[in-house]
Amino acid sequence: MTMYAPFRSQATAYGRIQVETGVTTADPHKLVAMLFEGAVSAITEARGALQRGDVEAKGRAIGRAVRIVEEGLRAALNHKDGGELARNLDSLYVYVTGRLTHANLRNDEAAMKECQELLAGLLDAWSNMKLPHPHAA
Repeated sequence: MTMYAPFRSQATAYGRIQVETGVTTADPHKLVAMLFEGAVSAITEARGALQRGDVEAKGRAIGRAVRIVEEGLRAALNHKDGGELARNLDSLYVYVTGRLTHANLRNDEAAMKECQELLAGLLDAWSNMKLPHPHAA
């Protein structure tokens, strides 16, 4: 399936991070969107926890976001067939993971916001992608 060339088994990657809602019925395109949504949501939670001074909740939420990016989005990249897009996404995911780790260690809300905006932009682009009908000839 060339439309998903940058990604391999999204369902497997998604299952590894133990996110269950809708996974069994979602198509591969929807699974990737769910990963982006989960990461953005976790960063939102981390920012709120930081603002409340709840360091433990902030760390858990950032950890969840990092797992989604690393074990979900990044692990699902198909480097064999994904070409330049897969390489660029891989680099972006490495960057986001590094920035989130920095944000966690330094309580850097600006770094969290940067990662949140990057992933939200990818979610928006992914969600607006026009896919061919699966039964089209």
